[in-house]
Amino acid sequence: MEDNDLIKTGLNNVFTYVAPDGSKRLVTKALVPGIQGGKTIKIGSDKYRIWDPYHSKLAAILLKGASIPLKKDSSVLYLGAANGTTVSHVSDIVSEGTVFAVEFSPRAMKDLIRASTPRMNLIPILADARDPGSYKNMVTEVDMIYQDVAQREQAEIALRNAETFLKRGGYLVLIIKSRSIDSAKNADEVSHNEIKKLGERFDVKELINLEPFHSDHAVVIAQDYNSIIYLGYLLLIDT
Repeated sequence: MEDNDLIKTGLNNVFTYVAPDGSKRLVTKALVPGIQGGKTIKIGSDKYRIWDPYHSKLAAILLKGASIPLKKDSSVLYLGAANGTTVSHVSDIVSEGTVFAVEFSPRAMKDLIRASTPRMNLIPILADARDPGSYKNMVTEVDMIYQDVAQREQAEIALRNAETFLKRGGYLVLIIKSRSIDSAKNADEVSHNEIKKLGERFDVKELINLEPFHSDHAVVIAQDYNSIIYLGYLLLIDT
């Protein structure tokens, strides 16, 4: 494969290419070449990590065409980091930023620590996302919260963490796992109920169903309302 086979996505270190079978594939330029696991391709002296949308909801979100406001110097609070697969790709993207990766499972944390060891911008935190006060002293204000947790109170967890850590005008990417909230209700109904809970704090930009990559999952991309209120205030005092 040649350099010109890669197509820029608009995100730092994230590219697409067309595989031999005609399918569109996603890759990130490896921040730490030769260390992390997973399939890679080499172009010149650079290695690129194949990002599987069936194993990573963020990859699925990008392939569905969503716009994710991540920059190379962004700070991210990642809730539900699991064994570090997706969060390591976020680390590739925010190569000059920081990722605070919160995971509750001690077993998954072992893998997460291994993934983070060679990455200076990835900080693993063993904690419960439902209690942001327990890791308040370990996390700075962030530009984005990315949440992928299997709990009933998913919107409430996002709101608690946003209140504690999210910068004015920051973004929330919330994976809604409808079956974890209410397995008896329709997935669309569950998603819209969670969005209503976010309403007072966030301006919802997109709601995307993650089929066919992930069943009964949707993603909400939202921006902190405080940026809109603050902008209105600045316009008011300037007149």
